Amino acid sequence: MSVGVSVIQPGPVLETLRRSATRTAVSGRPDRRALAELRRSGLLATAVPLEYGGAGGDAATVNEVVERVAAVNPSMAIILFQHFAVTARIGEWGSAAQKATLLPALAAGECLAASSWSEPGAGAAKKRLATTASPLPSGRWLLNGAKSFTTGAGVADLYLVLVTTSAEPDDHDSAYGSAGQSFFLVRGDNPGLVAHLDLDLVGMRGSATGFVSLRDCEVSDDDRLGPLGHAPAIIAAVRESGATLGAVSVGIAQAALDIAAEHAGRSGLLTTQTVRHRLAELSAQVEAARAIVDSAGRRRSAEPGAVTLRSKLFASTTAEQVCIEVARMLGSAAYVVSHQLNRLIADARAVALMGPTNDLCRELVAASWTS
Repeated sequence: MSVGVSVIQPGPVLETLRRSATRTAVSGRPDRRALAELRRSGLLATAVPLEYGGAGGDAATVNEVVERVAAVNPSMAIILFQHFAVTARIGEWGSAAQKATLLPALAAGECLAASSWSEPGAGAAKKRLATTASPLPSGRWLLNGAKSFTTGAGVADLYLVLVTTSAEPDDHDSAYGSAGQSFFLVRGDNPGLVAHLDLDLVGMRGSATGFVSLRDCEVSDDDRLGPLGHAPAIIAAVRESGATLGAVSVGIAQAALDIAAEHAGRSGLLTTQTVRHRLAELSAQVEAARAIVDSAGRRRSAEPGAVTLRSKLFASTTAEQVCIEVARMLGSAAYVVSHQLNRLIADARAVALMGPTNDLCRELVAASWTS
């Protein structure tokens, strides 16, 4: 049963996040004051089950909350989405001890989670991981390697890290990840984990996206999430969940549409039929993207994984198109670096490059016709 967004009241925090988006667009650094407000807001509890102190929200609720945040601050929405994604993985695959310890902290805002899967040379499908976890005689593990484009780097308290645990032959049935890969939950205060915010991104400048180095990072076997070598199955289950980055894109598209409507009203252009019709077309595109994201979250299709992939692909493409069309409508009015629309255009493009990238989404969707 879907838990409505009204269960969680994001209203008071939205204005804080809106102001934060302007500051981080200039600085390119995460806004720690806004992050502190996000922790206090109750939003981090959205995807945590009720029995662990959360709001019990399903994928449809997650998508709606993420969209609302993205409409005012896409960078913070990405951080929030990754927190929800890790929360859901712990809820599905975590041990009883992991759930009892981590889920209440994730709900209370005491623990902010991030995903750390990508790395240089691994490819979009994460087939060639160089980051390894080596077993120690004590039964613990030693992690070594480097992760790139980790959202929430340096601000997260918990990282879900994808590593190679055995040199098994590649699993050709897995389109994402490979046999012999496993997940570990690594605390941000682990001395073997170091975050670097050296990336000067064009879009999502306040998302704390950077590198994570793992150097003799020692963890317990109790920190392993799911069975050993089971990462591809866990990754595949992510798509089935219905939570989608397309929700971020819908929020971006809605924000661009609002800018266009406000500009048209302020400039007296709403008396012009051509302008009204262009706004109507754009609103239809935004609503279509919202509908497929909602469909993915409600998982009513016989192929929920395919709908989730399509929702990310369609919504992110739509957001880029809407932003560009709004830029044409505004003309010179938006042709200054500081205009909000320019940030939204860059943020819209960023979603297309986030995992699974749009090209990988196309390959995964097309696989049903080629297999």
